[in-house]
Amino acid sequence: MKLLHFYKYQGTGNDFIMINQMETKVLDGSETALIRRLCDRRFGIGADGLILLQPRDGYDFEMDYFNADGRRGSMCGNGARCTVAFARSLGLEQSSYYFFAPDGPHRARLSTEKESWIEIEMSDVQEIERGQDYFFIDTGSPHYVRFEEKLDALNVEKEGRRIRYNERFAADGTNVNFVSASPDLPLQVFTYERGVEAETLSCGTGVTAAAIAYTLQHKLTQGAAIKIPVKTKGGPLEIRMEQREGKYSKIWLCGPAKEVFQGHLNI
Repeated sequence: MKLLHFYKYQGTGNDFIMINQMETKVLDGSETALIRRLCDRRFGIGADGLILLQPRDGYDFEMDYFNADGRRGSMCGNGARCTVAFARSLGLEQSSYYFFAPDGPHRARLSTEKESWIEIEMSDVQEIERGQDYFFIDTGSPHYVRFEEKLDALNVEKEGRRIRYNERFAADGTNVNFVSASPDLPLQVFTYERGVEAETLSCGTGVTAAAIAYTLQHKLTQGAAIKIPVKTKGGPLEIRMEQREGKYSKIWLCGPAKEVFQGHLNI
């Protein structure tokens, strides 16, 4: 039996178990059943995912991300913001960071204006699929985006699960985002997440995909300094980006990230 010291963080309600492996390796990522049990909200700590903070040559740190189902996941935007907050709490106090995530290198910075506000630069986006009533965009994780007139009347879990498990996406899965169709900002985004297989209170890569889709929907697609405020069930986020010749770059996911609690558990 081993004593696990864990931390719990949340970014707009997207919550994560954090484990410090900067000096000592605790998990190697093969413990699928254990990670799934730790993320279980009834029999474990409870979380949308688990993140290992560990060293990597050439970077301030690496985030190794696992979905609540115990399997290694793709990029998690809110998780990345929480990882920066976690690293900072452990003594890595910097105004900016360069770290490695599941989809490659990223930069991060701290806001000088808002407490606990952390900004992550996301990967560039160029390939966007536009269907009759949807967008499909990979922002480090795959996202299906659909605009709705009335989000509050939508059964997010039922409709999200239907799309995630349809013939096209059943094998690899996709995240599903339902976005308010109003031209007024902030955008409202509800997300069904693969790997959690349920609605979550927020999804950073999903909000990023929704903001990009919004610029296309409303033809805000050329120039610098596009800023899209977003409302999720877990709180406010903001996307800043530039778009030139069909390529979205300098995409920053901005929002709060905070420690909830920490503790010890025998595993």
